[in-house]
Amino acid sequence: MIATLGDPARRFLEGEPFEPDDFQVEAIRAVERGASVVVTAPTGSGKTLIAEAAAAIALAAGKRTFYTTPIKALSNQKYHDLVGRYGEAGVGLLTGDNTINGEAPVVVMTTEVLRNMIYADSTALEGLGVVILDEVHYLQDPYRGSVWEEVIIHLPAGIQLVNLSATIANPEEFTDWIRARRGATKLVIEEHRPVPLESVYLLQDRHHGNAVEWFPVFSKDGLHPNKRVLNLLRKGRGRHRRFATPRRLEVSEALLGAGKLPAIYFIFSRAGCDQAARTVASAGLRLTSAGERRSIRSIADEATAHLDQIDLGVLGYDSWLTMLEAGVAAHHAGMVPAFKETVEQLFSLGHVKLVFATETLSLGINMPAKAVVLESFSKFNGETHELLRPGEFTQLTGRAGRRGMDEQGTAVILYSSYVPFQKVANVASMGSHPLTSSFEPSYNMAVNLVANYSKARAEELLRASFAQFRAQERVRRLEDRIAERTAEVARFLEAAQCEHGDIEAYADAPPGSGEGSDAIREFFAGLDSGDVLDLGDDERWLILARGYGKNPRYLLLSDRGERRKATPGELGALSKHLGRLALDEPIRSSDDGYLDAAATVLRMWVPDGTPRSIGEENLVGATVATCGDLDEHLGWLARSHRASKDLRRLERRRTRNDDDVVERFHARMAVLSELGYLKRWDLTEKGRRLRRVYGELDLLLTEAVESAILDGLSAAEFAAVVSMFTFEPRVSDGEPAMLVGAVAGRYEQIAGIWEIVSSAEGRRRLPESRTPEPGFAPYAYGWVSGAGLDDLFGEDGFAAGDFVRNCRQLLDLMRQIRDAFPSLAPVAATAISATDRGIVAVGGRA
Repeated sequence: MIATLGDPARRFLEGEPFEPDDFQVEAIRAVERGASVVVTAPTGSGKTLIAEAAAAIALAAGKRTFYTTPIKALSNQKYHDLVGRYGEAGVGLLTGDNTINGEAPVVVMTTEVLRNMIYADSTALEGLGVVILDEVHYLQDPYRGSVWEEVIIHLPAGIQLVNLSATIANPEEFTDWIRARRGATKLVIEEHRPVPLESVYLLQDRHHGNAVEWFPVFSKDGLHPNKRVLNLLRKGRGRHRRFATPRRLEVSEALLGAGKLPAIYFIFSRAGCDQAARTVASAGLRLTSAGERRSIRSIADEATAHLDQIDLGVLGYDSWLTMLEAGVAAHHAGMVPAFKETVEQLFSLGHVKLVFATETLSLGINMPAKAVVLESFSKFNGETHELLRPGEFTQLTGRAGRRGMDEQGTAVILYSSYVPFQKVANVASMGSHPLTSSFEPSYNMAVNLVANYSKARAEELLRASFAQFRAQERVRRLEDRIAERTAEVARFLEAAQCEHGDIEAYADAPPGSGEGSDAIREFFAGLDSGDVLDLGDDERWLILARGYGKNPRYLLLSDRGERRKATPGELGALSKHLGRLALDEPIRSSDDGYLDAAATVLRMWVPDGTPRSIGEENLVGATVATCGDLDEHLGWLARSHRASKDLRRLERRRTRNDDDVVERFHARMAVLSELGYLKRWDLTEKGRRLRRVYGELDLLLTEAVESAILDGLSAAEFAAVVSMFTFEPRVSDGEPAMLVGAVAGRYEQIAGIWEIVSSAEGRRRLPESRTPEPGFAPYAYGWVSGAGLDDLFGEDGFAAGDFVRNCRQLLDLMRQIRDAFPSLAPVAATAISATDRGIVAVGGRA
C-alpha cells in the first residue's frame, strides 16, 4: 500500500522499522489529498506515525507543522522525540515555560499557546500547513476543554487538522462537526489493538489461606462477565465476608510471581503512591540486578546534577534513590520534574519494574508496561467518588502491552466490596464514552471576538462550536421525536373511536354524572359470586367469580353449561339481576363436575323476587358501554393519553434554551458592558488590555489591575498577590497561611472586586467566577524574597513538585501582566527574575 502514496509519505514510511498498518496508510493518504483527519485507535497502535507523516508531507511542501499536546510533560517528551528525527535546528518548543526555536519548521506546544497565537493574529501562523491535536478528547475537560474548540473554530482556513484519540465513542458525530467547520475531513477508526488486552480480577480468598487469586473478567467469548466470578462472589456474601482487596505488597508479589512486570499500578492519591513505593521497597522486594542498580544510580545522579545539594536533601533524594534501586518508584504531579522524568526514563529502560502512579501518567506519556493495575474502580472528583467511565478505563489500561515484546497486555482490577463485579465488566467492555463539549465563552474570548469580528460573524462562530453543534443536533432529534409523537397521538385516537358513541366522553364521565356508562358500572359494582343475570338472550347466567379494578371481568356460567368472561360494558345495558343462587363452597371454576352440577341447579332455580335492571332513564349515552370492543377502544385511548403526556414533555424541552452558547456569550457581554469593557460592539481601553490576559480569572485580574490593587508593591508582594489568581488548593492542602501587611490588605480589596463581579454574573444567571485563593501567597513571597527550598518546606518535601508547578503558573501570569500593563512591567520583570531561579528554573526546562 505504501507504493500508492506520494514521494514524501513513501520516503518517510520506508525509513520506519515496521510496515505501516492499513489504517495508518488510509489516514496518511487523506492528509496527502489535503483533508483533515480524525483518527481514533487504541493506545500503542501507532497514531503518532500518522502525525509525523503529516509533518513530513507539510515539510516537503514548504509548510510548517504545529504539534499540540494537552500537558507540558507530553510536549517536552514529543519535542525530544522529534529532535531525534529532525535535529535541534528543525524542532521548536513553546509551552509557556519554555521558548526554544519558535521559528522552527516543526514546533511542539501546548494547545493554549496555539489558541493565544490565533487571538493575537501571530505571524507564526504564516506558512502553517498542518496542526496536530494530540489527545483531542481533552476537548471535554471541564476546565480547559474550550481551548480545543477555540482552536478548531478560529484556526485560519486551509490549515489541515490531524486529530488523534484513543477514547471517542461518537467519532462520527465529532467528525461531522470538524467537517462542518474545516471542510473535507476523513474519519479513520482502528479497533484492533496491536497487543491484545486481557482484563483480570484479583482478590484475596480467606477460605484459601488468604491466597491472592486471578480470574478473567470475561467469559471465553470475551463479551460477557465471567459467570464463575459472579457465582463465587455470590457465595462469598454473608456476615463474615470471604473475599478482601489484596494489599499493595501482596499485589506486587503476585505480579512478580505471575511474570506481569514491568507494571504501572494506578492509585488515585499522591500520598498513596508514595506510601506504596516505600512499603514495597522497605519490605525487601528486590526487582533489580546489581548491574541495573549501578545504572540507576548513574542515571539518577546525572538527571539531578543541576539541583542544589540542600534542595536534594529537602526533596528526600536518598530515600527516593533507595526505592529506585529496589526497582520501584512513585510518579505524580507532586514530584519535581527531574524526579518524574528520571522515573520515566528508568521505567522505559526496564530498570524500574513497578511504578505507583496517579492517573496523570495515563495521558500520552510513553511508558508502556506489561500490566496495569487499577487499585480502585472509582475516584474522587473533588466533591464525591464516582465510577471510572469507559474512556477513563481505556486510557488507564492503554499502557498495558508492549508492541514487539508482549503477546498480550494485562489490566488488573482489584476486588472491592463497594463496586459490583457486573459494573466492572460493563465498564471494561465498553471501551469509550461519547465525546461531549465543555465549551463555555470566557471574558477573554468575548473581547477577542469583538476585536476581530462583527457581531453577526461572532455569533456565527459561536454557533460553530461543538457544544452548539451537539445542541442543534439534539434539537433536530427532538423535533423528529415531537413529529413522531404527534403522529402517534393521532393514530391512537383514530384507533380508539367507537361506532356507538363518544369514547372520550364515556371514559371521562365522572361518577354520578348520569351517563349510561356510570349507571352500568354502578349496576355491576354490587354483583358477585352467586348472582344470577339475564343478559337479554333468554338464558340465565351465574356469576362464578369477579375480578378487580375499575372495570373488572366476570367469570360466568350459563344454564347450558357454557363459560365466558366479560366486563360490565361487554355484558351490556340490557342486563337484569334475577336474584342469588347459593353455591357450594369453595367454588371450583376449573372442575367440570362442579360446573355441570351448578348448571343443573341453575336450570331448576326459581327466582324469588322482582328482577332488577339498569333502567332506561339511566341509559343516556350508554350505547358505548354496550360495545363488544370497549376494552380495546379504552386501551387505544389510554395509549393516546400516554403519548400526549410525552408530547407535552418534549414540547416543554423544546422551549428551553439551556444549551444556547450565544445566549451565555451575550450574558458575559452584559457583564463586560456593566464593568466598562465594552460600548456596544466596541472595546474600551480596559477591554483591549483584557485581550492579552489569559486565565480562569481573566476578568477579575484585569479589574484588580485597573483598580490599582497591584500598584505600589515590592516584587515579593507583587508575586504573592498575583499568585491569588493562579493558585487552586487541593483538598488536602488544608487552611491557607495567614497573610500580613500589604498582601493581606490587597487580598481584602480583591475579595471586594470578586463580590462585584460575581454579583453581576449572578444577575445574568452565569456561574460565578471562582474566588481568588491566597494559599500560595506566603510561599511566593518567601521565594521571591530569596528564601531557599529548605526555608519554605524544612524536612518535608512532599509539596515540592506542587511548588514548582505553581511557580511556573505564576511566572506565566506575571509575564502576561508585564506585556499587557506597561505601568506594572518594572515590578513584574523583577518578580519574574526572582521567581525563575533554582529548582523553579530547572523545573521548567525541556
